[in-house]
Amino acid sequence: MKQFSLEPDMLTIGGMFYPTGHLVVMVPQRGDAQKIEHDLRLGDSGADEVMLLEPQAIIEQLGKTMQAADSPLPSIGTEGATVRRYVELARQGHHGLLIYAPSQEETGRVMDVVRTVPFSYAQKYHSLVIEDLT
Repeated sequence: MKQFSLEPDMLTIGGMFYPTGHLVVMVPQRGDAQKIEHDLRLGDSGADEVMLLEPQAIIEQLGKTMQAADSPLPSIGTEGATVRRYVELARQGHHGLLIYAPSQEETGRVMDVVRTVPFSYAQKYHSLVIEDLT
């Protein structure tokens, strides 16, 4: 599994984390993240790209993008609150997965795999909205 690295195309023009076409899934245990990645690779999920977000990477790399959400004024969107939630969970030891699944069909197949383990938070980044996946 590829380790997460924050790339410019994962950011808005203002510098906020917003990886359009991706899901971010947070899980309490690293083993659950590995199981999801393994099952996606073996199955027909359509998820071409899966990256592991270690807690420290979430805190350091994603956490620094929160400044963009509140500069110069607090964001009216949910992207800042969403990243704050990732950081909060990472501080509790949760791991994340960044999964590329641009279509609704691919998202459904990915979530079928995700739901086989306990997960704490799952979000899908569309062009103009962040969808809460339960």
